[in-house]
Amino acid sequence: MKLIGITSTAILSLLLGVAPAYAQHEQQGEKQDNPEQQQNKPEQAKPQQQQHAQQQQKQSDQNKQQQHAQQQQKQSDQNKQQQHAQQQQSDQNKQQQHAQQQQQSDQNKQQQHAQQQQRSDQNKQQQHAQQQQQSDQNKQQQHAQQQQRSDQNKQQQHAQQQQRSDQNNQAQHAQQYRQGQTQPQQAQQRRGNEQPQRTQQQQHVEQAAWQAHRAQSWQSDHRDWQQRGGYHGYRIPDDRYRGYFGPDHGFRIYGLPFLVVGGYPRFQYEGYWFSAVDPWPEYWANDWYDTDDVYVTYVDNGYYLFNSRYPNVGIAVSISM
Repeated sequence: MKLIGITSTAILSLLLGVAPAYAQHEQQGEKQDNPEQQQNKPEQAKPQQQQHAQQQQKQSDQNKQQQHAQQQQKQSDQNKQQQHAQQQQSDQNKQQQHAQQQQQSDQNKQQQHAQQQQRSDQNKQQQHAQQQQQSDQNKQQQHAQQQQRSDQNKQQQHAQQQQRSDQNNQAQHAQQYRQGQTQPQQAQQRRGNEQPQRTQQQQHVEQAAWQAHRAQSWQSDHRDWQQRGGYHGYRIPDDRYRGYFGPDHGFRIYGLPFLVVGGYPRFQYEGYWFSAVDPWPEYWANDWYDTDDVYVTYVDNGYYLFNSRYPNVGIAVSISM
């Protein structure tokens, strides 16, 4: 557009400049060709001057118009240049705003992505920690269960071995005890006329076992079956219990088959073995197991051995076959 405007202005200027020059040249030719006419016609000089003045005025007007047109064109070009510059500035501003918006959008996206990644990592860490904790708990439970089963198996095996050992010891001791008695002594024991005889070794073993289980303080050393977690030994059938046990069926431990199992004294009566798991009171006689009548009774969900001289005190005993 600018180039077209400049070209139009140059053509207009050329046309306006050629026309006066051509008219002036034509006037000069007429003057040269007709000098005589000029002399002869002095009266025509004024109109010619007027015509010349008009041509100059016309030329001046044309120059003014040309200058005005040039100024307008220049002003138009300047305006266009300013508008173009403003448009360029506007485009730059838009580009800057767009770049800033894009940069801000990118920053926001990066922040959102970083926050999402951080939350995702935290969630993964929490899940991993929970899974690890659950796995550890499961392992601990499994280990505890395995250890419990192992302990139970060991206890069962130990109990079975102990039971077999006790049975063997009891059988051997009973056989030895029977072999150590003479037939007259056995007859006297059945009649109850006199106490059976024991060897010195048997007396020493029995005395040492009972003395080792004498209480220092009955109130602190004694524990009943409830405190021990309940009675878990053999239970005597009711008909047998009514016939041979209870306060009305006293007996003496002296002369009965006797064993020491696990450090605890054990004696046999009416086909059952009685193990004293409680110490005996310190105020009982030193040889109560030889001289005092005792009886076994079931009370408070367990079996207890009572001394007839001290009927208010019972020793916890466990029964086995």
